Amino acid sequence: MTEYKPQIIAFCCANCASSAAKVAEGMKKTLPDNVKIIQVPCTGRIEILHLLKPFEEGVDGVYVAGCQTDSCQYISGIAKAAKRVAEVKKILEGLEVEPERIDVFNLSAGTGRRFADVALDMTKRVAELGPISPK
Repeated sequence: MTEYKPQIIAFCCANCASSAAKVAEGMKKTLPDNVKIIQVPCTGRIEILHLLKPFEEGVDGVYVAGCQTDSCQYISGIAKAAKRVAEVKKILEGLEVEPERIDVFNLSAGTGRRFADVALDMTKRVAELGPISPK
């Protein structure tokens, strides 16, 4: 029997989170191969539909990695993303899907280790939940 490996989508801002990814790479911190990164100009541009679509397509978990609330280049991008993630958690609950499958993380540009840890933590969390069972 093969070990369950959840598929995860990570929406990362082009500023802080992407810089943290580069720092992680420089530190030789590799991300799990089950995490697919989608770079976005700002996490505030991610709509609820963008967060739900991966689940519709069979992905097991989604997270948003953006700036610290006080260092967003677009002022309130990560705050908007956090509100939308909270809404998606409610939608998932209504669909009887664990809301822990989606989350939002604040990263600063120099936090390469944290960037890698977030990917590992989300992989572990979603793996413990198991595949999404059809209702």
